[in-house]
Amino acid sequence: MKDTNEITREYFERFVVEQRLIDSFVADTSMELFGKTFASPIMLPAFSHMKSMGEGRENGLIEYSKAAEKLNVVNWIGMIENEEFQEILNVNSSTIRIVKPYADKDKIFSQLRYAADNGALAVGMDIDHIFGLNGYDVCAGELMDKQSLEDIKAYVEYTDLPFVIKGVLSVQDALKCAEAGVKAIVVSHHHGRLPGALPPIMILPEIKKALADSGIKIFVDCGIATGSDAFKCICLGADAVSVGRAFRPALYENGIEGVVSYISKMNDELRYMMSFTGIRDVNEFTSDVLWDLNTLKRQ
Repeated sequence: MKDTNEITREYFERFVVEQRLIDSFVADTSMELFGKTFASPIMLPAFSHMKSMGEGRENGLIEYSKAAEKLNVVNWIGMIENEEFQEILNVNSSTIRIVKPYADKDKIFSQLRYAADNGALAVGMDIDHIFGLNGYDVCAGELMDKQSLEDIKAYVEYTDLPFVIKGVLSVQDALKCAEAGVKAIVVSHHHGRLPGALPPIMILPEIKKALADSGIKIFVDCGIATGSDAFKCICLGADAVSVGRAFRPALYENGIEGVVSYISKMNDELRYMMSFTGIRDVNEFTSDVLWDLNTLKRQ
C-alpha cells in the first residue's frame, strides 16, 4: 500500500488549470471569518509540542503565532495547557484552539472555557486523535477517548465561540457535525494517521455538496505546500486551507521571518492563480477551471 501522504500528493497533481484572462484583473485574497477580516484564506496549523528553536529563540509555537499576526492570517494551536495558551493569545488573539479528545471530560470543558474567557477566535477538537494502535490513543501521556454525537453537541452548547471539528474525512461525519451545530470542519487525515486514507480534496466536493445549506465553513489541510495547492482546494470547495509541515524548515531555520516569507510567497502564488483564471476574490472560486488528467474532464 502506498503511503497516505504520497497518495494525497499524487491526487493534487491530477488537476490542471484553465486560463481565463480576458476581463480579468489582479485578485483580492482577503477573507472574512468569524467576524474578522484576514489577508488570505491560507492559515497556519494546529501544531503541538514545539520547544525552543535554538539559543536565544522562543518556543516554535510562539514564533509561528507571531508570524500569523504579522501576516494577518488565521492562527491555530494544538495540544497545549491553559497557561501556555495564554502566551499564544498574548501575541495573537486570532487563534483557533484545538482541544484533544481527552478521556478527562473536565479537562475538555476547562480548555473550552479558558479559550472563550480569554479571547480566542474559535475552539474545536481533533477527533482523528481518538484512536491509537492499542485502543484509545495516548498523546503526551494523556489518554484519549471516544466522542459521541451527544458529546460534540454538549461542547457546542457549552461555549459561545464557534466550534470546529478537525479530522472529518467522510460525508457521514460531516453530516453529524452539522447535526451537532458546529460552525466549521477541517477535512483532514492528520498527515496519514489512517493508513491508506483518501486524500482530503478527493472527498471535499462530496462534503461541500452535503453541507451546501448548512452555513458550515469547510477547511482543508494535509499536503498543502504551494499557492497552487491552496487554489485547487478552494476551487474544489474549501473556504480556507491550513499549511503545516511545508513551512517547518523555514520556521526552524529563520523563525518568524522564515514563516512570513514562506506564507507570503504562497499567497502571492494564490493571487497569481486567481488572476489567471478570472477569479476576482475568494467568493468567486469555481471548480470548472480545473481539469482532471485521469478522466480528461472538467470538474
